[in-house]
Amino acid sequence: MDKRLNLTSNILIGSMLFGLFFGAGNLIFPVHMGQEAGSNMIIATVGFLITAIGLPFLGVVAIGISRSNGLFDLSSRVHPIYGYIMTILLYLTIGPFFALPRTGTVPFEISFAPYISTEYHALGLAIFTIIFFLAALFFSMKPSKILVWVGKILNPIFLIFLAVLVIAGISKPMGSISDAAINGMYKTAPFFKGFTEGYNTMDALASLAFGIIVVQTIKELGVNDPKNIAINTIKSGLVSILLMGLIYSSLSYLGATSVSLFEVSDNGGIALAQIANYYFGSFGSILLAIIVTVACLKTAIGLITACSETFNDMFPNFLNYKSFVIIFTLIACFVANIGLTQIIALSIPVLMFLYPLAIALIILGILSPLFKDKQIVYLFTTLCTLFVSIADALNAMPDIIKNQTFINNILEFYNNYLPFFNLGMGWIIPMVIGLSIGWIISIYKTK
Repeated sequence: MDKRLNLTSNILIGSMLFGLFFGAGNLIFPVHMGQEAGSNMIIATVGFLITAIGLPFLGVVAIGISRSNGLFDLSSRVHPIYGYIMTILLYLTIGPFFALPRTGTVPFEISFAPYISTEYHALGLAIFTIIFFLAALFFSMKPSKILVWVGKILNPIFLIFLAVLVIAGISKPMGSISDAAINGMYKTAPFFKGFTEGYNTMDALASLAFGIIVVQTIKELGVNDPKNIAINTIKSGLVSILLMGLIYSSLSYLGATSVSLFEVSDNGGIALAQIANYYFGSFGSILLAIIVTVACLKTAIGLITACSETFNDMFPNFLNYKSFVIIFTLIACFVANIGLTQIIALSIPVLMFLYPLAIALIILGILSPLFKDKQIVYLFTTLCTLFVSIADALNAMPDIIKNQTFINNILEFYNNYLPFFNLGMGWIIPMVIGLSIGWIISIYKTK
């Protein structure tokens, strides 16, 4: 008889999932968004929550409902070649090239950089990232222990220390949200700006990677029936998004109230350090160092584990799991030394390309039982989404590339003829059209 998980088990798995998701960007981006959105913070936060917690939740659910063995299995339903390309690109993005290095740079930039002379900044970053990634490497060597390390140990520590900072900020706000200035696109389109700002957390991409960890954990606890796996995946996911939603909203509020005393910072890391120092003085620096380092370490463990297991499954005759762990950790440590601001800037075009494709996969995974996994539906939806995601990536490129005549003409065409493209949401209509066409063709072919 198939085992049913109790509430405690679902909370523990949900805690693990939250711990894997909530890392570097999850702390800094909502604070910075709150500062820029000002009095429009609430509506911007709603948009942010859709991409920062809604899509990751649906991504985990999609893996459970579609009965896939992870991202590679799900994306291969479009085409086997696409499966390899999408899986490699996504895992390298959330792994050694962008998200994983960021887990090493954020705690250094927030907790240690302000106290190190500029001339020794590069040396300090190198020493810190080496120690940080050695710790992540140690924990990642035993993936079967991830539920214990993240769910039972690191995550509770992180939540306790973060709660101290959040409660202080809400009980004694630095200023009023209604008086806070509004900056940039938050003046005209706060919801859509918040929506695309949620891309920076990379959690919708990570959900397609972490989903399989949740499914495997549920199986290891004795649940094997696909229907029960899907149900427990949803229950665990709900625990995770409730925690994330509460913390995101609180951090955004702290950011919005902080502009009464501080200028809008270059990034949320600087703002978070200022807020902690305001409430707790020198102790605030220690508190923030613990919060950020633990948050980033647990996410780094999850990313290294997920990337290494996936590449080991895809290329079993190339290298073993531990070899992939070492390689990805070394690459991440090297890239981390480029610096936080540069990593964020380089990642934006890649995220604008991958996010629409990931959203399409998530929706297809959830709807897959309705159209019986027909390849034609996956294919048309993905092709129509790809038509826009390429343009989104070009639109996020540096001006030196965007201002090239050929690329400028392409972007002008999209701006003139594709609704919502200027808001970064141009993929919606093409994706719906592709899904509809593919579904209609699949029904016609069946008949």
